[in-house]
Amino acid sequence: MEYLRALKPLFTIPQHWRPMQCLQARYCSNLANTSVTAGERRTTVGKFKSRLSSGPSFQDFIQGVPVNKPYAADGEHSDKHSYLPEDLEMGNSRKVYFETYGCQMNVNDTEIAWSILQRKGYQRTAELSEADVVLLVTCSIREKAEQTIWNRLQQLTAMKKKRLKSHTPMKIGILGCMAERLKTELLEREKLVDVLAGPDAYRDLPRLLTVAGGGQQASNVLLSLEETYADVMPVHHAPQGHSAFVSIMRGCDNMCSYCIVPFTRGRERSRPINSILEEVRVLSGQGVKEVTLLGQNVNSYRDTSEQQFCGSDPTQLSRGFNTVYRSKQGGLRFSDLLDSVSLIDTDMRVRFTSPHPKDFPDEVLHLIAERANICQQIHLPAQSGSSQVLKAMRRGYTREAYLDLVQNVRRIIPEVSLSSDFISGFCGETEEDHQQTLSLIREVGYNVGFLFAYSMRKKTPAFHRLEDDVPAEVKQRRLQECISVFREEAATVNTALTHSTQLVLVEGESKRSAEDLCGRTDGNMKVIFPKEDIAVQPAETITAPVNAGDYVIVKILSANSQSLRGRALSHSSLKQAAKSGDTLPDERMASDIAMRETHP
Repeated sequence: MEYLRALKPLFTIPQHWRPMQCLQARYCSNLANTSVTAGERRTTVGKFKSRLSSGPSFQDFIQGVPVNKPYAADGEHSDKHSYLPEDLEMGNSRKVYFETYGCQMNVNDTEIAWSILQRKGYQRTAELSEADVVLLVTCSIREKAEQTIWNRLQQLTAMKKKRLKSHTPMKIGILGCMAERLKTELLEREKLVDVLAGPDAYRDLPRLLTVAGGGQQASNVLLSLEETYADVMPVHHAPQGHSAFVSIMRGCDNMCSYCIVPFTRGRERSRPINSILEEVRVLSGQGVKEVTLLGQNVNSYRDTSEQQFCGSDPTQLSRGFNTVYRSKQGGLRFSDLLDSVSLIDTDMRVRFTSPHPKDFPDEVLHLIAERANICQQIHLPAQSGSSQVLKAMRRGYTREAYLDLVQNVRRIIPEVSLSSDFISGFCGETEEDHQQTLSLIREVGYNVGFLFAYSMRKKTPAFHRLEDDVPAEVKQRRLQECISVFREEAATVNTALTHSTQLVLVEGESKRSAEDLCGRTDGNMKVIFPKEDIAVQPAETITAPVNAGDYVIVKILSANSQSLRGRALSHSSLKQAAKSGDTLPDERMASDIAMRETHP
C-alpha cells in the first residue's frame, strides 16, 4: 500500500486523453440503440479498442521496472511516450528561468535539465519577468534551505497571479531533492506548484510541462537504481566558462543517521567511465581550465557497466574505517577514473567533491601526489571530533581513525590543503563531545570549513531512533564556538603561505572591487590581487593583461582566515609549473618582486 500511495500523484490525466471518455459514452448509447447492426457495433468497438491501446500502460507509471524500452537510432535514451504525440512535448520557444539552490550537484542537475529542455525547443532566459516556466532546483539537506524555497514559492505565486490577467500563464516547477521529499505538501499546499520532478526524473520534464500546460499538476518523483544521465551532455553555464562540474555518480549507500541524501537521491550508481571521459574531452576542447568531479560520495565511484570491469577484487577502504554495507566486488574504481581524467589535458586542473573519508586508500593518495594537474586539496568531512557522536552518526570511524587518516594524507601529500564539514548539536552531544570537536579542529588545522547546527530531517535513521535533545540555543552557541576556532586555525594555516608564490587560476573580478581580480590556488584558497598587465612569461619584459581562465604566478603578501592577498608576477601554465617543479621565481623575478614591493 505504501508503494501505491507513492504512485498516486503520478496518475494525472492529461487534457488530450479526455475525448476517449466521450467516445466511451457514445459507444454505450449506441449499444442501447436496437437499429444499429452487429457489424456497426463491431466497427465501433474496434475503434474504441484501438484508441484505448494507444493510451498509457501500467509500465508507463513505473520507473526502473525491467521492460524492453525503445532506444533512439543513435543509441541515446528515448524519451518518447507512445500515448503523447511528440509535437505536444515541444517547448515551442517557451522561455525557462532556473534558480539553483544548494550543492554543486544541483548546479550540475540544472545543466542536465536544461540540456533536455533545450533539445525540445525551449529557450533559456536570465530575466524572471520574461519566463514562461520557472524551475527551482532545490535542496533538502537542512530545514533553512527548504524554508527559503517555501518563501520563494509565495513570491513566485503572487507574480504568477498578476500575469494571468495580461500574459501567457506562468508555470512553476520544483526539481531535485525537495520535490522527492515533500511531494505531497508541494502539490497540495496552496497549489503553489505546477510541476514536480525528482532527481531521477529530468528526462520526463518535457512531458510534465505539457501536462501542466493543460491545466493539471504533474509529478514524477520516483527514484531509479540505474539513472546516471550518461547520454545527456550537460549545457555548462559556468561564468566565463573557465571551470565546470562533471557528475560521475549519483546517490549514496552510507546511510549516516543524520543524512537525507539516500532518501532523496537514492542508491549509489556510477556513470560509465567512457561517458565521463568524453564530457571532459569536450570541456577541454572548449578551453575549460578546471573540472570538478561530482558525487554524493564521489570517491566510492565504481563502474561495472562493462563485463571486463567486473572482477572479483573487493573495494579498499581507508585503514580503520568500515561501512554499513558489505564490501563491493569488481568494477573500475575512483583511482582508475582519476588517472584517466588527469591524462586528458595536462593543463586542466582536476578536483573532486564530496568524498567520504572511508574511501581514501593509499593508491588514490599516491596518484594525487604524483599528478601535477590533480589538485592537492582534499575534503575530509569529519562531522564531529567525538567517537561517541560519530558512532551515533553511523560514520564508520572513530576520532583516532580519522586522525590517523589525516597523518597518512600528510605523509603522502606534504603540501596538501584540507577542508572539512562539522555538525554542532547532534542528538545526544554533550559538552565534552563538543570540546572534543574543538580540539580536533585545532589539531588538524584546516584551510576551509563548512559548519552547521544540526537540523533533524524526516525519513533519516536519526528521526526514527534518536532524540533531538540539544536545545536550539545550545546548538547555536556551540556552532559559533566551532566557527571561531576554525577561523583562528585557518588564519594560522593561511598566514604560513605569506611570501610564497602560488599558481592561481583567475576567476574574474573581485566582488568587492573592480580594480582587483580573484582566483584560486591549487589548494582552493581564494587569492585577491590588483588588476594590471603582467609579464607574458617569467623573466620577460613583454606584458599582457590578465583575463578569467588565465594561470598566473602570484606572490602572497598577506592572509586571513578567508583569503590571501598578493600581486601577480607573470602569466604561466600548469605545464610550466610542473616542468620547473615549483612556482618559485628565479633571481630576475625575485628582483622584480622587491622593486614592486618597494615601489607599488
